[in-house]
Amino acid sequence: MSDQSNTATEAVVAVTPEITLAEELPAFAELLPASLLPAWQLISQHPLLAASLVAVVSYVVAISCRSLLVNLLGRLTGLTQSSIDDTILQELRKPVFNTILFLGLSQAIVVAQLPFGGELIINLLISIIVASWIRASVRISTLLLEVFSQDNRLNIIETRTVPIFDLSSKLVIIMVGSYLLLMIWGINPVGWLASAGIAGLAVGFAAKDTLANLFSGFFIVADAPYKIGDYINLDSGERGKVCAIGLRSTRLLTRDDVEITIPNGVIANAKIINESAGTDSLRIRIVVGVSYGSDVDQVVELLMRVGRENPELCDNPRPKIRMRGFGASSLDFNLMAWIKRPEDRGRISHDLYIAIYKLFTEYNIEIPFTKQDLYIKEWPAGDAHPSPSPSTMPSSSPPKK
Repeated sequence: MSDQSNTATEAVVAVTPEITLAEELPAFAELLPASLLPAWQLISQHPLLAASLVAVVSYVVAISCRSLLVNLLGRLTGLTQSSIDDTILQELRKPVFNTILFLGLSQAIVVAQLPFGGELIINLLISIIVASWIRASVRISTLLLEVFSQDNRLNIIETRTVPIFDLSSKLVIIMVGSYLLLMIWGINPVGWLASAGIAGLAVGFAAKDTLANLFSGFFIVADAPYKIGDYINLDSGERGKVCAIGLRSTRLLTRDDVEITIPNGVIANAKIINESAGTDSLRIRIVVGVSYGSDVDQVVELLMRVGRENPELCDNPRPKIRMRGFGASSLDFNLMAWIKRPEDRGRISHDLYIAIYKLFTEYNIEIPFTKQDLYIKEWPAGDAHPSPSPSTMPSSSPPKK
């Protein structure tokens, strides 16, 4: 019984032999017209001569196709106003040339009937073709995303979603190219995928923080709580201008001109205050206290005067004055005004505080401050009394006669 099974297995192996890439390539004679077949049969009797002829013809055809691509199609694309088509043609020159030339060289190797190493060289040439198309596809996809995100007429892709589409397109291109490379070299991708699944679990546990930042970056780009150029405040105390949004981290430029990098996992779980979102203006609040007994109408008029005379405050909405309450030692007022840029908050507040202080001083409006008066009711028993002042001390000089 075992002999029969072994015989059947050998029969299956004999029926389904391994097919190499060199054997799947079409014969060069099949690509020629019928009128050239007699001449090819004579030349093919000398394999090295035939292989050299095929290599030269492939090079000439590759040069011709590249020139046709640049000259003819280049003239057609030159008629358009956009430069995107010209750039795409430039990116296609190299893969088109490599495809025609290396396929021709593969045919030349088959025709040469090398005793050994022919299949290895063919696989290497085909791999170069695939690699050149991978490179060109990545560059073209990035270029198209930039154009579609900047074109306001099409409005296909938003600027904030460009990193997601860019990463996704690159992953798809690399995965398809890797699959083709594995097939070229006769490697079964199924086994590699199974191994990658097991390795992915190990990598996931080892790099869970990195993966958390990566997924948080996707959510930040998709949800867009902020964008590049916005001023944001985090509940952890960081404040600054967003200068870069990556898939792993976000970079802020603080008011001290120091760039800080915050992992996206931290930002995704933080409370974010976006000062640049909402309307085109940002309200600032100047808190002022005046002493009890001050003329409140005069205080309101002076604060409004400060708001009107500052040229960097918005005219619409106009500054507003509000009395907010009776403090422990002051009447509390707020000067509320609107500015255009969040980064000017500190400087404009500085100017307003100085103007208010000068104006209050001019009109004798007191700004209360903390005072402490110390009263001594009596001295403890047994302690010496303080020495009298020199003006009250009795004179020790002898009396005058």
